[in-house]
Amino acid sequence: MKDQFSLVLLVCCALTSGTLFAQDKLGIVRHNHLAIHVQDVAKSAVFYRDVMGLKPIPVPDNLKAIRAWFDLGDGQQIHLMDGRTAQIAHDKNGSHFALFVADIAKAEQYLKAQNIPMHRQVRFDGVVQIYFSDLDGYLFELNESPKSTKAY
Repeated sequence: MKDQFSLVLLVCCALTSGTLFAQDKLGIVRHNHLAIHVQDVAKSAVFYRDVMGLKPIPVPDNLKAIRAWFDLGDGQQIHLMDGRTAQIAHDKNGSHFALFVADIAKAEQYLKAQNIPMHRQVRFDGVVQIYFSDLDGYLFELNESPKSTKAY
């Protein structure tokens, strides 16, 4: 696990410094979508739409039975792919997906009202983080979106 973490840390540092995927290399300009394999796309789609509040995106007719797509804003998406059979092993110290929310206190109240198990912690720099899982065990981290326009 430490080796995987070291590799992820190295890649993140390289990405932020611009050395690994610099514009003159691959030409990556931004994130497009995250595709996750779910056990039951119909049930998961309800969770992502109704609980997470994401806007569904039309899926091509030939994929509607096995896919669900959701808009995260700014051209970013989450794609659900049906048919997962393997166990998901995410935890807050390893694999997880981090999303910004407008108001972390309101997000916490909402999760509590929906009876969704969660973990709340305060990061070393004072940022409140909330972790919760979807129906398949994929772990999401919520952070309050920075109030300023400063890039992080």
